Amino acid sequence: MVSRTRSVSSRSKSARSGSATSTTPRVGTTYGVHGEVLSKPPQGPKHTSHRAPKKTRKHKHLVLKWVLGIFAALIAAGIGLFAYMYTTTEIPQPEKFALAEKTTVYYNDGTTPIGSYAEQNREIISCADLPDYVGNAIVASEDRSFYTNKGIDPIGIARAFYNNLTTGSRQGGSTITQQYAERYYLGETTSYVGKLREAFLAVKIAQAQDKSQVLCNYMNTIYLGRGAYGIQAAAKAYFGKDAKDMTLSEAAMLAGIIPAPSVWTPDVNPKQAEKRYKRVLNIMDEDGYITPDEKKAAKFPQTIEIQQNNQMSGPNGYLLTMVQNELVNTKAFSKQDLETGGYKIVTTIDKSKQDLMFSTISPSQNGMQGIVPDGMQFGALSVNPKDGSIISLYAGDDYLTKQLNNVTQATYEVGSTMKPFALLAAVNEGVSLNTYFNGNSYRTFPGITETVSNYGGENLGYVNLYTATEQSSNTVYMDLQTKLGAQKIAETARQAGVDDSSLDGSNPFTVLGNNGLTLKDMTQGYATLANQGNKPTLHIVAQVQTANGTDLYNAPTSAEQTFEANNANLVTKALTGVVQRGTATEARATGHTIAGKSGTANDSNAASFIGYTPSMLTSVAMWYPDANGNPQQIPSFGRWTGGSDYPVHLFTEYMKQALADTPNETFPDATDNGKVGGPDGTWGTGAQKSSTRRQQTTVTPRAEENTQQTTPDQTEESQNSGQGSGDGGNAGNTPSPGGSDTNGGNTGSETGNDGSGGSTDGDTQQP
Repeated sequence: MVSRTRSVSSRSKSARSGSATSTTPRVGTTYGVHGEVLSKPPQGPKHTSHRAPKKTRKHKHLVLKWVLGIFAALIAAGIGLFAYMYTTTEIPQPEKFALAEKTTVYYNDGTTPIGSYAEQNREIISCADLPDYVGNAIVASEDRSFYTNKGIDPIGIARAFYNNLTTGSRQGGSTITQQYAERYYLGETTSYVGKLREAFLAVKIAQAQDKSQVLCNYMNTIYLGRGAYGIQAAAKAYFGKDAKDMTLSEAAMLAGIIPAPSVWTPDVNPKQAEKRYKRVLNIMDEDGYITPDEKKAAKFPQTIEIQQNNQMSGPNGYLLTMVQNELVNTKAFSKQDLETGGYKIVTTIDKSKQDLMFSTISPSQNGMQGIVPDGMQFGALSVNPKDGSIISLYAGDDYLTKQLNNVTQATYEVGSTMKPFALLAAVNEGVSLNTYFNGNSYRTFPGITETVSNYGGENLGYVNLYTATEQSSNTVYMDLQTKLGAQKIAETARQAGVDDSSLDGSNPFTVLGNNGLTLKDMTQGYATLANQGNKPTLHIVAQVQTANGTDLYNAPTSAEQTFEANNANLVTKALTGVVQRGTATEARATGHTIAGKSGTANDSNAASFIGYTPSMLTSVAMWYPDANGNPQQIPSFGRWTGGSDYPVHLFTEYMKQALADTPNETFPDATDNGKVGGPDGTWGTGAQKSSTRRQQTTVTPRAEENTQQTTPDQTEESQNSGQGSGDGGNAGNTPSPGGSDTNGGNTGSETGNDGSGGSTDGDTQQP
């Protein structure tokens, strides 16, 4: 009973409390009279069927939450990354490659080009002068939304991205601003990350730069085929004109080939080029850049032939190389600077005189080809000794055939052109040029086993230094070397500008020019003499400017006072006699006062002449190397039988025309302040003229040879002394304008054309 009462009470409480416990009889359960449960059916599985789906749904909800959370996190991270990349993207400095512009080298007029240096053929221009249709054609070809987009075209990018994923190909969706960002700032980009950065940069550029600036820089940067970078170089390459002068048709053709200039150019694929050209015109018409009538009137343009000329061919290659080397050696520019800087280089080269030099010196141009022996080498250099500017030069016929420069690199034995430096050294020591020396051949000298002779074994007798210079006496100058020392002569030459370490005085025949030197070095030394002892700096570059005309470099034109002006002028005075009465009388045909010195190397393997007026100095040399580059004797050719006659002839032919229509210039006066016999009276024959001077046979002026002989010395008594001045009719008493007279007699003009009536004295006495 107790149990029953509790059961009822429990149910009553449940009913009062609104319990959801069901009173519906359960299947398989036995109840008593009062509803109590008497028995239950057997229990089944613990997990009933209506609870299993509830747990599965809960698990799926958890997975979905995780997926949505991760996706949201990725989106947030992506947005954050994009925001970070955008805010940290700055417009960098332009790529050097994009700014690389060719440097152009000009003659001294500043307008006639010699050639250029370039990593790529580009000329950066201002676009203000371009017709509107040039830029509009490019917009029509590459980016129709250019003037309205914000630097990128999302629809175009999406389309390209989709095609890339579905087809596996690379399709461009870049705007002009994106292409500009790639070419001008980033360099080539192909990865998606690179393209993303490119897009960010394009947006920044669109915010910072106006459309005209972007379009102009783009036009100056793009590659358009035929080796041309930028619209200006392309206009010249395809149409031979400046970009500002292009027609609508020409602009449309160039714009059409931008995507593939190497394969769509009219030279390679004319059908594709014309198809692209028509597409550009159609878009320009549709977008209102041109009228239908203008489109109809346009005709596909004709292009010029591809220019295959190599600017380094011919003599220009030597000029361009010398210009580059000179500027690099100044440390003011690097080779890369010159190839990318877009500079304007004005040289000192006078084009008319450069052409004259080439036509005068080159056997292929002067009618001597086939007469001059094959393999003969020539070099020539003409300068202004007052400021050191190089006027013209001949370094070879063709740089591409032979890169060795015959002016600055090739060496030759300079022969007697070394003697003026010994003469200057003697003057500096206080020796009067009226001092007499033994000018006979086959003489011996201290420390030298060989005997020394003059050209052809001539015996000049006792002559002063004026006549010894005019007749290029080897023996007299060996006497000077004995007194001065070979080192002093070498030192004087180096001070004058003969800058070669091999010229150190160690050669026992230094004064006779047995050293191999370059023509430029010798010209530099003589320029100091011509410029009254002031050493100029020889140079080929006058000025370097930026493209907008800002000066970057101006050549040094001042000269360094190296020797006393009077001493240098006294040497020049002696050298005028070489032309008036000595070994270079043909040079009188220039009609100008010329000072100079001829030179013939030992064994006649080289010959040269260096002559000058106060304002122009020209050097000419020839030498004859064998197949291995070793010197060999110059054979006779034509009417030229040896010595320095042919270099003198070439000098004369050039100077006659180079100095034409210019007034004759005279050299400054000079006073011989030295003492006869030298400061101690031991030079030459001492303070007095030699008492053994006797009547001599006349010797016609001739070329000279640096000759060392091993023949036994002859006695002075067996030689004839003195020297006449006959030159076949052009007598010493008929100087060129401004020249000085000589007391060499009235030779030739009174006694016939053989010059055999020279005076018994023959020496040129000077105050």
